[in-house]
Amino acid sequence: MSSQIDKISPDAQSKRNRDGSGTSASTQEDAQQERGFVTLTLGGQMCGVPVLAVREVITNSKIVRVPLAPPEIAGNINLRGRIVTTIDTRRRLGLGPAPETADRVALVAEHEGSLYALLIDQVQEVLSLRPDMIEETPANLSATWRHFSNGVFRLPERLMVVLDISRLLALPT
Repeated sequence: MSSQIDKISPDAQSKRNRDGSGTSASTQEDAQQERGFVTLTLGGQMCGVPVLAVREVITNSKIVRVPLAPPEIAGNINLRGRIVTTIDTRRRLGLGPAPETADRVALVAEHEGSLYALLIDQVQEVLSLRPDMIEETPANLSATWRHFSNGVFRLPERLMVVLDISRLLALPT
């Protein structure tokens, strides 16, 4: 599985333990260092995105529909004078529409030099988790969820799906 949190620097790869196992001390330290994840909810499922991928979280932004845009494009928002394309993450993941009464939140991220906002149901908290605790995406998730996932964390009460921001933001041309 290839994921941003699994990458090891070339320096760490070149150092070896004395036991000859091929596992370097710095690799073990990297695996023990916790990384921050913004946790969020989509259709009742707990998800997480690396905190470093999130520029900001915004609420109550007016979304202006874009005529003839693909269905996963919710529209545009004005973020301090910048036009930001807003993606309906529920639609992108094959979930039903959000309830009409729901106040949705947007996570702003950058992709290929442009800002995008991912509409989500709810932001929860920031968790610090060790990258060596991530597991493969389960085969019983739908193909769509597997495509947009970098793996899962088993938390005490829930399973957190780690979303791949780059894939969510890469819109078909």
